[in-house]
Amino acid sequence: MLEIQNLSVEIGGRRILNGINLNVENGFKNVLFGPNGAGKSALLMTLMGFSGYKVVEGKIIFKGEDITNMSVYERAQMGLGIMAQRPPNMSGVKLRSLLGVISKSDSKYDELAETLDMVRFLDRDINVGFSGGEIKRSELLQLSVQNPDMVLLDEPESGVDLVSIAQLGITIKELLGGKGKCAGERCKHGKSALIITHTGQVLDYVEADRGFILCNGKVMCSGNPYEMLEDIKSQGYEECIKCKMNYL
Repeated sequence: MLEIQNLSVEIGGRRILNGINLNVENGFKNVLFGPNGAGKSALLMTLMGFSGYKVVEGKIIFKGEDITNMSVYERAQMGLGIMAQRPPNMSGVKLRSLLGVISKSDSKYDELAETLDMVRFLDRDINVGFSGGEIKRSELLQLSVQNPDMVLLDEPESGVDLVSIAQLGITIKELLGGKGKCAGERCKHGKSALIITHTGQVLDYVEADRGFILCNGKVMCSGNPYEMLEDIKSQGYEECIKCKMNYL
């Protein structure tokens, strides 16, 4: 589904990602760990094609096609979607209007909005005056309506209370777990995903397949995501990278 080949990225002339190599197989849910400032969010923003993230080396292959120089909307049309950690306020744009534009066929976004307790926000300007949890639910509502083939989730549990985490987690599980076309040994049903998490709470709801640790702009190691999370909690990132995991 996604192949990142020797990807190096600059922001404002400063190198933030160095030679990233990372694959996400069809239907697999991969997790990206790393300390603050490691470049995790920058990687997801680059994959989505946002401006300001200059690819100076390498390629991004999605569904077998080179999307390195494609625009955001072209990537979205191909089936790539993102739940951003800090999306901007969109004054003058109602949430209902955006959902109508991005929905595929006859998506029942009113039902989805009710599930996520977002009905009362449909006729409000997007994110304006929203709490942290409300912004997360708005992002997830938009993503669910878009219904992409691959999902990029940037810390879905950050800034959210315990009740909202459970609500978001269940919705994310439903979004990722749907049936899809699948063939071959290295293929699973459902959507592909690359998920950034600090607390690991989202893993209570998503069956993750593989974990990666990103430090200093490089993917340092990979392994079982649940074992990695426990090692990170008990030993920190430096010791975790030195341990028995597979170096890339």
